[in-house]
Amino acid sequence: MFPRSTSIYSRVSAKLGTNVRLGGNNLDYGRRNASLSLLAFTSPSTPFQYISNHRFATPSILSSTPLLSSNTSSEPSSTSTAGAAFHASANQQIAHRRNELNRKKREARQKALDKDRERNLRLRNLFLEENGKQHGDEAGGSFGVPPMFAVKVVSCRTLRTELKMNGREKRGRMFVERPDFFSQLDHDGTATTKSNEDAEYACTSLKALKQTIHEFFRRLKKSTFILSASLPVLDEEGNVLMSDDEEEDEGDGGSKMGTWALESDEDVQNAFVEAEQFFLQHQQQSEDATATAMKRPTLILHVTKDPNAPEPPPPPPYLNDMKDPNSSPTMTMLSFYAFPPNGIPDPDSTADQLKRLWRPFRALGRVYVATEGVNAQMSVPTNVLSNFLQCCTFTPEQGGELSNVLGTYMENGINIDPIAVPMDDFRDNPAFRNIHIRVRSQIVADGLEQSLDWQSAGYDMPPLEWHQKLKEAREKALAQHENGEDADALPIVLDCRNDYETQVGKFELAEPLNTVNFRDSWEVLKDRLKDVPKDAPIMTYCTGGIRCVKVNAYLTQELKYTNVSRLAGGVIGYDRTLNEQSPDEESMFKGVNYVFDGRMGRRITKDQLGTCFTCGSKTHLVSNCKNENCHKRMVQCEFCTDSFFGTCSEGCKRRVVNAGMTPMKSLVGKETSSTNSDESVEEGDDVVYSNLDDYSSGHSSPSPSLLSEIEANTVEFLRSGAHMVSGAQQGSLLTTLASMSREGRILEIGTFTGYATACFLEGAAIAGRLNGADNVGSRIGGGPFVLSLERDTRALGVAAAHLEIMSEFGLDEKGAEEACKLRSQDGGVDDFEGDSITFTYSNIARCELRRVSDALATLEEMASDNPSSQVAPFDIVFVDADKTRLIEYVNTLVNNDRVLKKGGLILVDNVLWKGLVLDVNNNGSGCDSSDEGVSDDDSTESKEVIRKNRRARKLANKMQRFNSAVVKDDRVEVLMLPIRDGLSLIRKR
Repeated sequence: MFPRSTSIYSRVSAKLGTNVRLGGNNLDYGRRNASLSLLAFTSPSTPFQYISNHRFATPSILSSTPLLSSNTSSEPSSTSTAGAAFHASANQQIAHRRNELNRKKREARQKALDKDRERNLRLRNLFLEENGKQHGDEAGGSFGVPPMFAVKVVSCRTLRTELKMNGREKRGRMFVERPDFFSQLDHDGTATTKSNEDAEYACTSLKALKQTIHEFFRRLKKSTFILSASLPVLDEEGNVLMSDDEEEDEGDGGSKMGTWALESDEDVQNAFVEAEQFFLQHQQQSEDATATAMKRPTLILHVTKDPNAPEPPPPPPYLNDMKDPNSSPTMTMLSFYAFPPNGIPDPDSTADQLKRLWRPFRALGRVYVATEGVNAQMSVPTNVLSNFLQCCTFTPEQGGELSNVLGTYMENGINIDPIAVPMDDFRDNPAFRNIHIRVRSQIVADGLEQSLDWQSAGYDMPPLEWHQKLKEAREKALAQHENGEDADALPIVLDCRNDYETQVGKFELAEPLNTVNFRDSWEVLKDRLKDVPKDAPIMTYCTGGIRCVKVNAYLTQELKYTNVSRLAGGVIGYDRTLNEQSPDEESMFKGVNYVFDGRMGRRITKDQLGTCFTCGSKTHLVSNCKNENCHKRMVQCEFCTDSFFGTCSEGCKRRVVNAGMTPMKSLVGKETSSTNSDESVEEGDDVVYSNLDDYSSGHSSPSPSLLSEIEANTVEFLRSGAHMVSGAQQGSLLTTLASMSREGRILEIGTFTGYATACFLEGAAIAGRLNGADNVGSRIGGGPFVLSLERDTRALGVAAAHLEIMSEFGLDEKGAEEACKLRSQDGGVDDFEGDSITFTYSNIARCELRRVSDALATLEEMASDNPSSQVAPFDIVFVDADKTRLIEYVNTLVNNDRVLKKGGLILVDNVLWKGLVLDVNNNGSGCDSSDEGVSDDDSTESKEVIRKNRRARKLANKMQRFNSAVVKDDRVEVLMLPIRDGLSLIRKR
């Protein structure tokens, strides 16, 4: 019904000179997650016995090189409109501005921290310096003025109560540095005023003294206070006495100690001078200056509330008698949106205002603020819900601050979920973990280049009226069906949500738009309504109503429809209204209402409309893949959720198990639970492996999703050769070796369906990035480049489709989804036509697939001195073809450096040949390859099996001779690995 953009397969076909037809559905993509193929060996002991005699491990091959991994990101969709691009750019600018502000705040905060650390370090050094001097003075019998003052701070009772100060803040001690010039006094006993730099010392400046107090007693920043000072009262041993009577701290309570006000820099300087003189007098009066408890000048600071300070503003009325939100037994889910007629002039300040006003409620959620309005999905403690609603709706006369943004401008008020979530369940599976209030260019990304008038968006139909209209339409449709009449004169009910939402729930009679993103709706609407009369009744709905505002504004203002209505409050408002006002009515909405929070959806009826992403069975469960690096949204049944640990594929399942991640379920209609990290590790350890190959695979990084699809497509299109695919372990090794090469230049002999080619291409791109390659590699010019030779046109056609997908969509889920669609095409993939095809991957690595009739002849031509056949030398040559001429391939590569660089690697596959090389080696004379045993009486099937076995034994003889010859060749070094069917790494000296 709806148009589809030209897919990647059309472009592949154009390059191949063929016509590939499109088709398929998401079900095939879900079924791709069957299982990965097992590795070839089941008994590791016998291959290791053979390998020990055919390897020569060298430091060059086993050198300590860091393990590299790929992180290929999907490219943006080509369907983005100019409007979407504009808003994406605007959002980037908003984010850049916000990041710049945050950066400046961080820099200021870091500057203050650095200054604080510098002061503390200076004080610490002064302590050490002072201790050193004291030890020296004890031997000499003298004692000087220490480089620091001790300041004891006492707060009055009023401040203690108002600021809820702790014990340390009520009465504490801090140290103030004494500058060297401080002893330089005028004749009248006052300190000499120094430069502005000297005014930074707390003992010379009132401002610096208050800053120092704020650093030690941070709560005092929240109040206005006055300072007074007094000299300490000492006991006989020189200890400072502090009064235990709080009344003495009020007002002039310290007058016994001789307090004086600190109102200017001069007052501060005089106070510290008095403290120093008092200290010196005490030292002179003490019989033993080193034995007194008073080690440095000490000053008592009295911090008193300023009686003339303005009173703080009273709390807003909606906070009066509010309960403690932390004690709420439940959380209530709610959502709302608003389009103020005059817009929001300053979204940044509005976002800050919302954060400030909502902080007392301990609300969580996700809120978008833009010039066009506000869009919010939130969780609020139920016991303060009424207070929160008042905060959002009160006018300035009532003590509110949001009436110009929210208030009456909230469409249909606030949508409140009728069922509160118990706090224990919410903690186990939180809908939101924090509150995020973000500034955006739009509160819903619509992709329109010009905003419409959101106040003119058709009729806002109340939920019960909507319910009655749908019931009447259903009855009329049934009557027309029974009478054999055409289904005319019925309202057009459009589901404006995305496809993943409509998969699990929708209204009866509704037509889903089947869009992936909301911004794709406009072309779909034009196509669907192109033949519909302008006065036809059109009813639209979405989750909470905000998307319908934009859709209906588009229908009325752009498409000129006159009979347009939308469901007030969306599905959420319909569900709540029906439950509250007509609980006995059958809901016209069936299934699950998808919601954009941690719940993923609310089940309204027991209907199961969704199709399991993995197995295709009917279900209502919606979740995200539990692999945090994937997080794919999917519909998955309970059985597959348990089998796949809540993940979307075998690769993500292994990632979850290996990482010890707890697969917490967040499924609609299913109870959830969480475990601690120790339990999650135990759950991963519960996996049982049947052999070492499975264990090794389970403890290796998962291969990219596209490679699994290449395996599945090989089974589909070339079933007889499916065992020839490299597989996950060998593929990872090929990628790693390519990524560690000097330039990322790879020659592959034997493309098949492109599995190893994709691995090499990924490794080449990594090598190019690590080596700082400036240009895309090429055949002659050097740089990251993969040249793959193949003679089978059928296999080459499949490989070309795979490599085109990889270059366009990458190796991850998007590429896998596109590769999966190949299996559902009518006629599959056509054979390769032409001589070669070239692809560019990650804007750095190039891949060329070439059809050849004789790969060895092509290799010998490249190794010759013929200028027309020359190529820039390769780092790695992978030989996976023509097993009978392997010695000739190696000789051609080793004889000169035109094809393979000095120190380069030759990789030869299948060197164990199904384990038969061990029999050849042990028998000495080789396996019997004669026709003995073949009788005319044998059936055709038996003869074919015997012939295959005879061919296998013949090739095993060839492989044994090659292995024995190459390990004795002093031009190379050999390391044989028991991966799959055996892989030899041959380094050219």
